[in-house]
Amino acid sequence: MASDTARVSVLMVLADSGAGALDAARRALDAPECAELIVLDNASRDGIAQRLAREHADDARVRVLELSANLGFGAAMNRGAAVARGDWLLLLNPDCLLAADTLARLLAAAQDGALVGAIVCDTQGRPDAAAWRRAPTLRRVLCMMSGLAHFESRWPALAGVNRRDALPAATVAVETLSGALLLLPRAVFNQVGGFDAGYFLHFEDLDLCARVRAGGTPLRLAGAARVLHAKGGSSGGRALFVARHKHRGLLRYLRTHDAAARHWPWRALLPALVWLHFAMQAPRLAWRDARARGHARVGAGVADR
Repeated sequence: MASDTARVSVLMVLADSGAGALDAARRALDAPECAELIVLDNASRDGIAQRLAREHADDARVRVLELSANLGFGAAMNRGAAVARGDWLLLLNPDCLLAADTLARLLAAAQDGALVGAIVCDTQGRPDAAAWRRAPTLRRVLCMMSGLAHFESRWPALAGVNRRDALPAATVAVETLSGALLLLPRAVFNQVGGFDAGYFLHFEDLDLCARVRAGGTPLRLAGAARVLHAKGGSSGGRALFVARHKHRGLLRYLRTHDAAARHWPWRALLPALVWLHFAMQAPRLAWRDARARGHARVGAGVADR
């Protein structure tokens, strides 16, 4: 049962995300602030959505919505937000594991209705670069892709997207946040129209942050809130697929939010540079996918014995 303090609707999108999503769901439901958990399943084939529904069949807070096709992350989140009842939305990746006090810390940092994120860390406790970064611009992306951002300490004009200064321990104002975990008022999400469904995977979070910030809502990083982010549940064996959508999302984001990307000559040059960058990565990613599929087949064979 939800407690008297419950006021957060937790939204989680699955796309063959693996069994780790079950732990993510349990931890979210353990938070006193969780009023409901809405799981959007993007036509997965791993059976995790159905298993989650069975495990929580007696909990009225849990709703599992099985979508007929893979709509992408943002479009699926929009479906969940449309039926959410909480004053706040927590947009949570299925590989993010909340601590007992995470939601309380995030709500404290939100105060006057801000969009708030946490410092997401890998399984070794190392902060993800995406947790502490600047909003992408054409100049910053080019500095990052070219390697010039390594000289940021000497020439600040060469700064890239990822920040190199120390992570904050307190709550600080930021330009953008990691989409692995975002807390914002449901009214703010609705005011900006939710996620742009034109992004299938990646950069929809940065686009949402940009539109929320443009609407006058502050963005804050809760430095005291650290969340384990065991990456890769939905992307194992699909690195090439993910990279393709990441590059596509980058192009859409820059064209939408940076006027320089819409002006000559960048209007013509940028797509070529972005897809050249993808092409240079593609052989390595395809090899990684092939190895992952091979390991999966071997694992399945061992399990069948």
